[in-house]
Amino acid sequence: MTMSENTRDLAEWSPTSDLNTALHECMAALDLFLNNKFSDALASLQAKTKDSMYHALTYATILEMQAMMTFDPQDILNAGNTMKEAQATCQKFRKKSSVADSINNLVHRQSLEHFTEEEIHAEICYAECLLQRAALTFLQDENMVSFIKGGIKVRNSYQTYRELDSLIQSPHYVKGENHLHFEGGVKLGVGAFNLTLSMFPARILRLLEFVGFSGNKEHGLLQLQEGASSYSFRSVLCTMLLLCYHTFMTFVLGTGKGNVEEAERLLKPYLARYPKGAIFLFFAGRIETLKGNIDAAVNRYEECCEAQQYWKQFHHMCYWELMWCFTYKRQWKMAFFYADLLSKENTWSKATYIYMKAAYLSMFGPDDCSPFGDSEVELFRIVPSLKLKIAGKSLPTEKFAIRKARRYLSPNPIPLPVPPLEMMYIWNGYAVIGKCPNLTEGMLETLIEAEEALARSSATELLADDQCVIKLLKGLCLKHLGKISEAEDHFNYIYLNEKKIKYDHYLIPNALLELAILYLDQDRREEAIKLLERAKQNYKNYSMETRTHFRIQAALHQAKSAPENGMHSGASAVS
Repeated sequence: MTMSENTRDLAEWSPTSDLNTALHECMAALDLFLNNKFSDALASLQAKTKDSMYHALTYATILEMQAMMTFDPQDILNAGNTMKEAQATCQKFRKKSSVADSINNLVHRQSLEHFTEEEIHAEICYAECLLQRAALTFLQDENMVSFIKGGIKVRNSYQTYRELDSLIQSPHYVKGENHLHFEGGVKLGVGAFNLTLSMFPARILRLLEFVGFSGNKEHGLLQLQEGASSYSFRSVLCTMLLLCYHTFMTFVLGTGKGNVEEAERLLKPYLARYPKGAIFLFFAGRIETLKGNIDAAVNRYEECCEAQQYWKQFHHMCYWELMWCFTYKRQWKMAFFYADLLSKENTWSKATYIYMKAAYLSMFGPDDCSPFGDSEVELFRIVPSLKLKIAGKSLPTEKFAIRKARRYLSPNPIPLPVPPLEMMYIWNGYAVIGKCPNLTEGMLETLIEAEEALARSSATELLADDQCVIKLLKGLCLKHLGKISEAEDHFNYIYLNEKKIKYDHYLIPNALLELAILYLDQDRREEAIKLLERAKQNYKNYSMETRTHFRIQAALHQAKSAPENGMHSGASAVS
């Protein structure tokens, strides 16, 4: 018998020692990963992924983090398959009975004799595999159809977290040696479910509540903050989920009112410990962007790209953010440069990248020459042919780009007025530049020029659509510049001209949404709620519909919450 075989046999007789060793090794692997030593981290885990639930889970989690940060279809596929394998490894360590039945009995007994510490950790690891697989589903399908279809698996994870949370609260529960790591897992799961479910549009939420789901935003934030502040295996995962929420989800799927100060507080210790850690430099760049410090953000993203060369796809996330930074600054050539890089190097959505290239070319002045001799019209014309499906679903942003580009398929196309500025709205970029009056004034100037050019051109069947696009974007700029009455007029103009709009029907519910947010800022809550309900109930089958419903839900949550409640109450709970 070899020494390694002898060691393995001894470990089988000492599950607690085995658990300690596994957690220590997995935290060391995470440390390597956060220090940009990605291949070393995976190599240190791979050999034990079939024999250790924590090695299997950590290995799959690292691949999932890569997929979540890059949106690369191949990364998403690999992460999903590996997480499924990790789930099978965790299953080997679970008690051979139903978790709900077993733990329910356990809560009412005087001892833990029916569940070893290892078996309890197997439950939390198994639930985490299911949770992370659900997160990957959301990446692939913003409409949540797959999420609901896979509801039984997701519900098993949800129920397990609820039962384990009840177990921790029980007076009969005896803390094991690795209790902090177990408790961190419970906080991660309970927090993630509560926070995510609270964001869902009402129509999706009703389906989920029907099968037993419910979510509370403040409770979710508090659980994740407690998990992030403890020293456990899941601390960094709780932190990263909170960073994603405050810097991305509240903007892309919300009203742009993320708690940037809380994100800074969460990031600070990690940035100190991992000063060259690519993930943390990326979040540092995102925070600077949201604070309106665009030049500082550009420096952070460039630093992030220089920090590591192994994980090239991660550079693409920085290129995407850099593209928007230069859009905010109206530096069209630099924005084009990054859209071009993405179109050549990244596979997430060629259609979107080519659309953005054409969009930036359309903003060039008469004396500007195309950097690579590209033709704006020809680029727009190839966008529909680049449609991609991930897990059988088309990306919502890609569908939007294809719909907009179709007008260029005619022999004498009617040009889009301000395509990059319209796509900027889809990603809630006006909430970013709103913090910088100089950037907002510059954008307003560009929009006024586009409006004047439209007025000078011959009337077409798409005139109302193009006028209303400009009115929406101008309204946002005016709002952020404090010109409330003018902004209100611009949003109302779209609603009043609803019947004239031929294709861009997404403009009407979004104009109502933006008017409602403007009213909320003025504490006109009842009027805001009426507009939000109208936007939610009266319109369907328009571009980016699910994303708009997410934003409506976030605005309704804001409207129906007392001023002292909401995101800031959760943020201060741990500090």
